[in-house]
Amino acid sequence: MPSQLEELVSFLHSPQPAVKQIALDNLVGFSSGPNAVIFKYDNYRAIKDLKELAQEKSKLLVQQSVTILVNLCDDPVMRRMISNDKDFVAYLARKIIELENTCADIMCILLCNLAKEDTITSIFDVKIDLGSLSDKGKATFKSTKAMDCLMDCFVKGYDRQLNEYANYDYLAYFFADLSRFKAGREYFINVQEYDSVVPISKLLVFTEKYDSKIRREGVASTIKNSLFDSETHERILKDEDINLLPYILLPITSAKDSEIDEEDMFNLPDELQLLPEDKKRDPVSAIICNHLESILLLCTTKAGRDYLRSKSVYPLVRELHKNVEDEDVGELCYRIVNVMMRGEPEAAAIEEMPAKNADGSEYVEEEPKKDEDEDEDESDDDDEEMVEVA
Repeated sequence: MPSQLEELVSFLHSPQPAVKQIALDNLVGFSSGPNAVIFKYDNYRAIKDLKELAQEKSKLLVQQSVTILVNLCDDPVMRRMISNDKDFVAYLARKIIELENTCADIMCILLCNLAKEDTITSIFDVKIDLGSLSDKGKATFKSTKAMDCLMDCFVKGYDRQLNEYANYDYLAYFFADLSRFKAGREYFINVQEYDSVVPISKLLVFTEKYDSKIRREGVASTIKNSLFDSETHERILKDEDINLLPYILLPITSAKDSEIDEEDMFNLPDELQLLPEDKKRDPVSAIICNHLESILLLCTTKAGRDYLRSKSVYPLVRELHKNVEDEDVGELCYRIVNVMMRGEPEAAAIEEMPAKNADGSEYVEEEPKKDEDEDEDESDDDDEEMVEVA
């Protein structure tokens, strides 16, 4: 016999809207933690019901159903069931770019959680009917590709400048996880046809948006993962339209780093030569580590090491090491200095950094899919880092 909670879950597909609303009102609080097991009742029928409710016209129904789906992503089986529905992923993308959507931010969080699955690359196939958008949407978006529009939402919509109900911050984590995949990295580092701009260059300014840890952390991870393919490093470093290096170095730099001699200072990128007196390095050590890992990745080729030496990266890392008392930061500084200051013959076999998830955990290529029963029993580090909504 089903429990009372399982019966409540079954009400999600009631033909009566009022019954569905009552069910949602009571189920949101059971969608995270051990109680989420109730949504497996009746062969996961609730997942189908929730995806349908997320497409209703009622703002409250949508908000509650998407919130539950966000929390259920903590379970790898349920997350996969949601992510594998390419039509639903396309629906989320299209709704996020509706500038009047009051649920855009919670949908961004759901998209971010779904990006743990490799099926998320279907986002690159999603098209937008620009003619169906509001006048403001038509003026904002110029590409029929959903990915381009999501990028525009993130870049132009911070601080609620596009949608008064959304700041799109969680798209930073979505971009970070998307960049774990080859298709994602290629998107971020190549010129896009609709605006003739390299997407990663649009993200760089947010490495110093100190009022938003989410943006800084997600962008730092996106940069790092986009550098996973060493054959692209020289092009990225030397492309003035991207101008990558200053935005990796600025967050690890403080105006109080005083022991940099005049010659080294002269060789620094222009953006770092005359820092304001109140310039501080990023207050979050984990984000500093992201940028240091990007530097370490750029050291995987001789051309990259030579370029970093020519730009006085070593003195900046040395100052960071002296002034930040964090074990992880110190270890990465030591590795960078070791690579940059030793002779090239000994540096021939530099280790490559693995791509990382948005939460900082190492990304491992998925093994062949197992039966769902097996998957339910398996633990996964990434699953512990899902964004949950209370």
